[in-house]
Amino acid sequence: MLKQTLGWTRPRLRDSAAADRWTWLIIAAHTQLRLARPLATDLRRPREKPAPPHKLTPARVRRGFRNLRTTTGSPAGAPKPATPGPGRPPGSKNRRPATRHNVGRVLTTGEAYQRPAHHKAGTKPRRTP
Repeated sequence: MLKQTLGWTRPRLRDSAAADRWTWLIIAAHTQLRLARPLATDLRRPREKPAPPHKLTPARVRRGFRNLRTTTGSPAGAPKPATPGPGRPPGSKNRRPATRHNVGRVLTTGEAYQRPAHHKAGTKPRRTP
């Protein structure tokens, strides 16, 4: 019974150190559930008897945990909309085009880089069929 409660039957651990870490992780989770007992509501099965809030088992607290999350606050901010903003209206001119900076490439000989003549705009050689 304790092996199932501690989650030892779930993972397939090959190393004893990993099993120790897993055990401590499960113990920490059970401690969190025990600390959340006063906040959780009792969602019991039909066959279970009602229990006072300070006597809930970790399994019952886990069942009521989904309701607990909605009542507690979240440190995260409100989500932003997924759609992009309106941007510049279509048809309007861009009044501030991006500035272009000269990269200033210099060859090892010390002279400024010039693009080859066949790379300049409008000078690309075309194939003739």
